[in-house]
Amino acid sequence: MSQPPAPQLTPATRDAEILIVGGGLSGALLAAQLLRLPGQRRILVIEPRSELGRGEAYSAVELGHTLNGNAARMSVDPDNADDLTQWLTQHIAGGGWPESKCQPVPISELFPPRGLFGGYVQQRLAEAQARGRQWGSSVMHVRAEAVDLESFTDGVLLTLDDGRQLRGAHGVLATGMFPAARTAQIQSSGLNAAALDPWDVQAMSRLDPAATVLIIGSGLTMVDAVVSLEQAGHRGPIEVFSRHGLLPHVRRQPPAWEDFLGADPSLRSPRQLLREVRRQCQAALDQGIDWQAPLDTVRVHIGRLWSQATDFQRRQFVRHVRPWWESHHHRSPPLSAELVARLHEEGRLRVHAASYQGLAPAEQGRLAIRMRYRGSPDSVRVPGDALINSSGIEYDWRRVARPLPRQLLARGLVQPGPLALGISADPDGAVHNALGQASTRLFAMGPPLRGLWWESTAVTDVALQAKALAARLANPAP
Repeated sequence: MSQPPAPQLTPATRDAEILIVGGGLSGALLAAQLLRLPGQRRILVIEPRSELGRGEAYSAVELGHTLNGNAARMSVDPDNADDLTQWLTQHIAGGGWPESKCQPVPISELFPPRGLFGGYVQQRLAEAQARGRQWGSSVMHVRAEAVDLESFTDGVLLTLDDGRQLRGAHGVLATGMFPAARTAQIQSSGLNAAALDPWDVQAMSRLDPAATVLIIGSGLTMVDAVVSLEQAGHRGPIEVFSRHGLLPHVRRQPPAWEDFLGADPSLRSPRQLLREVRRQCQAALDQGIDWQAPLDTVRVHIGRLWSQATDFQRRQFVRHVRPWWESHHHRSPPLSAELVARLHEEGRLRVHAASYQGLAPAEQGRLAIRMRYRGSPDSVRVPGDALINSSGIEYDWRRVARPLPRQLLARGLVQPGPLALGISADPDGAVHNALGQASTRLFAMGPPLRGLWWESTAVTDVALQAKALAARLANPAP
């Protein structure tokens, strides 16, 4: 696909060298890495929220909404795994997060509130800004939503929802995640319009405390929703529905285990991997060691294994292994898991293996959904007083009814990634257009690259991608 020349995008008329679309974790970490590199460059971060560094995940204000990884696993500095632990140590010593003293564990094993983690990201960005000023570099927050983008031989042209246009030498899609609970979806069944936000404690506090709450999805978003309901004073029944009826396991702190995948590179197919992981986990249990120990060693190999796999093998994994991978690997923070377990033991929370079929006619003052229970050919009507959509993340950009993804697809500037997960790109983040050609002007990082790396949402994944992409943008190919 040829790119027409664009004289208006010459260096003299650019608004910035780099336009970062999205100012959550991905955009903030990329900006920070760019500011730390020698050289003078102007960076614009386009983000509709009032703050950078928080995005969807870290804008939570409730202390009960915590990270699902402990501090030792959540550093934003790829060169210092203890960075968050060190920051928390100073923060707590200065009187911050006093509730942490109720947890008798080392700081490295604490699960900080997500809002506090957002503050940590913001501080690291502020420190990078101070360092960038030494090179003459700057970053500016443009508070708006990007609704369109054009790519030319000399740069990119970004259109904002207020009509402004920004010109840059390079553009980066750091759009983060599109939560199904908050994202308009093309041809949706109206689920979100009828559902409560999983993180809106204030809205939940207006419910009758004895109300029957229906939750679609049983992953980590469901765990957050249950925490929100508890904090809102809800005391009624909670009915949870998901296709396989699996709950996230609780995250523990297992001892080190041998990197068995690193020692045997011949293990590649989903069947081989599943068999060996099971064998290793059983070996751990036989020795009285937590099964999570061998499973945690798999994490560093996921990107390599996924990129090496054929489309057939990827489909095998998604169809047959994914639900169990998600529940075993994406684990719940201990306090949240304890709450879910207690409510389940009390009989207040029940989990059903069933597929959502749509909204159903409701009685006055109530609502209803249609569900098809696993193993049954027919759907049934399930009534309730409130509904929460906790079905996770929408990775298929073709289903996201937001202006920018739709425009990028319509212009042929991006194409869906493998298995329609995110968008297609080179390993260095260069986005592929509809013809499969890698752009020299448009890049992506973080959740949009789910199809490329499978795991592309965790803090450590995003931090490593930010460092690599910053180096690539600071030294662009001629």
